[in-house]
Amino acid sequence: SLLRLSVLGFVDAHDARMIRTVEVIRERLAVPPHGFLRRYSTATVRDGLADGEGVFLLCTFWLVDALIMQGDVDGARRLFERLLDVSNDLRLLAEEYDSQANELLGNFPQAFTHLGLINSAFRLRAACS
Repeated sequence: SLLRLSVLGFVDAHDARMIRTVEVIRERLAVPPHGFLRRYSTATVRDGLADGEGVFLLCTFWLVDALIMQGDVDGARRLFERLLDVSNDLRLLAEEYDSQANELLGNFPQAFTHLGLINSAFRLRAACS
C-alpha cells in the first residue's frame, strides 16, 4: 500500500522519502527473475502456507505506477510487459504468480489485478504521449 502514496497524493513521487520507499520495497519484496513483488516477506511472516505465498500481481502493478510517477517509464514498461507475459492464453491474470513454477495462483481471474493492469496501462500511455 505504500506504493500508492504518490498516486493518492500523500507524498510527491520525487520526494526523497518516496524514492527510498520504492527502493526498499524492491530490495525486500521483489522476486527474481521477473522482479514481481510479494505482499510481505515470506521469510519473516508465518502465513500458514506450506510453500508461502506467490508474488502478488496487483502490488507489482502498483510498482509500475510508482516507477512511472518517478520518471522511470522504461523500467515501468519493461515490468508491465513481464506482467503481461505471465497472463494465460486469454490474457487473464490471477491474484498471484509462482515465479519458480511459472504458474498463476490464487483467485482466477482476479478483478483487482485487472484493475491494476488497466490503471497502469493508462498511466503508461499518458507517460509515453
